[in-house]
Amino acid sequence: MAALSAALPLAAGWSVNNRWLRRRIEAARHDPLTGLWTREAFEEHARKSLSHKQQWAVLVLDLNRFKQTNDTYGHAAGDAVLSATGQRLGAWAAAHHGVAGRLGGDEFAAITDVSGTRDTVTGTLSAKLLNLIGRLEQPVVFEGRVIDVRVSVGVARSERAELSALLRLADEHMYRIKQQGGGFSIAPTHEHRPALGTVNGRRAGRPGTHCAPEGRTP
Repeated sequence: MAALSAALPLAAGWSVNNRWLRRRIEAARHDPLTGLWTREAFEEHARKSLSHKQQWAVLVLDLNRFKQTNDTYGHAAGDAVLSATGQRLGAWAAAHHGVAGRLGGDEFAAITDVSGTRDTVTGTLSAKLLNLIGRLEQPVVFEGRVIDVRVSVGVARSERAELSALLRLADEHMYRIKQQGGGFSIAPTHEHRPALGTVNGRRAGRPGTHCAPEGRTP
């Protein structure tokens, strides 16, 4: 009994320590500024989701003129824009059965389900994207200043493509629509793989692609 009594505090201590370690590990998988999953954690969750349903859309989005925001208002204001973008994107993804993450810098990614018939899925997805852009482009108020936000979104969807290929394809379409001023660009379903070469998983040269259909913010 004496040995058991002595072991109980030790076991309790290990239990507390294990919970603390799990919390630390989980916290490390979230971006501290936006609260979204980090790239690695996002890809892990996204792959799990893609394996459970046949129809998903993968989004890559980027903030337009973000460097100008930093140069004009300062990095603290830029951080406020990133934080607001992450919170808005995370709420949108959760409302659409998806998951969102910050890939790095001012680049984000998300997935959303696109269930429906072949005739209706594009229209449904376009409506979702317009809703997303409307949310993300709400101005951010920082220290009494109103900061405009503009985004570009590239989208790739496929029933069986690998996540890495969908992310690269969405990245291509994001860059092309960004060159046109922002909005969204959905890769055609037959465009099942990126048209451009990649370097370390990213498109080489970022020259853009031929895309359709496309949408602009109202």
